[in-house]
Amino acid sequence: MGAEGETGWFEGDGGDGSERVVAHVDMDCFYAACERLREPALKGEPLVVGMGFEPGETIGAVATASYEAREFGVESAMAITEALERLPRKVDAARDPDLDVEAAGFYRPVDMEYYESVSAEVKEILRERADVLREVSIDEAYLDVTDRVGWDGVREWAADLRATVESEVGVVASVGVAPTMSAAKVASDRDKPDGLVVVRPGEVRDFFADLPVEEVHGVGPVTADELGEMGIETAGDLAATDRDRLADRFGERGLEIRRFARGEDDREVTPRGRPKSLSRESAFAEPTGDREAVRDRVRSLSDSVADRAASKDVLYQTIGIKVVTPPYDVNTRARSLPGPVEDPDLVEEVALDLLGEFEGERVRKVGVRVSKLSFTAGEQASLTGWDGAGEGERSEPSESASGSERRERHASSDGTATDGDGDSGSESAENSAATDGDGTDRHTDAAGAADRAKDGQSTLGDF
Repeated sequence: MGAEGETGWFEGDGGDGSERVVAHVDMDCFYAACERLREPALKGEPLVVGMGFEPGETIGAVATASYEAREFGVESAMAITEALERLPRKVDAARDPDLDVEAAGFYRPVDMEYYESVSAEVKEILRERADVLREVSIDEAYLDVTDRVGWDGVREWAADLRATVESEVGVVASVGVAPTMSAAKVASDRDKPDGLVVVRPGEVRDFFADLPVEEVHGVGPVTADELGEMGIETAGDLAATDRDRLADRFGERGLEIRRFARGEDDREVTPRGRPKSLSRESAFAEPTGDREAVRDRVRSLSDSVADRAASKDVLYQTIGIKVVTPPYDVNTRARSLPGPVEDPDLVEEVALDLLGEFEGERVRKVGVRVSKLSFTAGEQASLTGWDGAGEGERSEPSESASGSERRERHASSDGTATDGDGDSGSESAENSAATDGDGTDRHTDAAGAADRAKDGQSTLGDF
């Protein structure tokens, strides 16, 4: 806890003496995890996701490397040329007698549309479990669960959250729980992958004490080097350093990271923007070709989505479905209305109509989504002409291409961005500070990109 009269901040104190319960959820090797959902045979194999690894192409960078690939020295943000030197493609190793197939790996291009669809499933689970959710990136979020769970039951709550994400979505999350945002972020990184670390009130400073200084939230590689030049090697050293000395070198940011190292962080978890869609998804125990079973599941999901929209007084203009067929081919279909509405019967009608395209196919998972949301009060659009809408008017672009074609179409053009598994841009991120429209300081969100480098992770897009 901070020295009396020094900062007036106390760990976990929301300003009214309450002890906040903050969780930080970080998906492990998220892009790679998504690719393994689509191709289960990749599980346990060295896997690199990025750009520039198609035959004859060597331009680009690694977006994420699985833990197996990291054992060969492949790191996020590494040039593809260097990655291929350390970990050749399996297909090349199989053809070249000078290469060892056992020391080779698989490469896949970035497919943001697919990753965002998986992320949306995780977001729905997190929203259901949190009082307040702050989405940080495609694979990372803060949850305030102060009014949901006490400290005595928080470990069980977090374990159940992780199990739900894995069983319902199929990806693995690491969770850190602490009375402050900065400590929760560090806690989620401490036991990756598939980690769960709980830091209770009064334990934050001790938790930080022996950690390398770069583990402190907001301390990136450049700052860590500068602190090292000052003889500050651990978070404990940072916490004990004279305030004026840090202020002279780093300004207000130096005082901020010192507070974090001391467990002093009065920031509240605040939402960032409004959701772009509302959805519900459900998987079958085994892929099924039972037409009525699939239709019944879509009806149930339609009711759930429509009820959730009604509870939030939200109108929607697009209704869509997601159908996952074996092995893990993701297909989406959507239909746009003339204007925003709130009509549960229409949600079900449109969802079932779109489902008709998959008649006779075996289905692993189905989902229903409403999007193009309207949060402002107003007249609902007239549905005149809805029944007569032409094919080109009623449908959004559909994912009808094969999985490999979709990966090509949605791959990042420059290949330099990384997900929660890279360190691209960490130096600039740690030195940027700005405010949201409401004046909330979001410097630490920018600095989070530098933090993610410590696990070989960085961010691409919103969570």
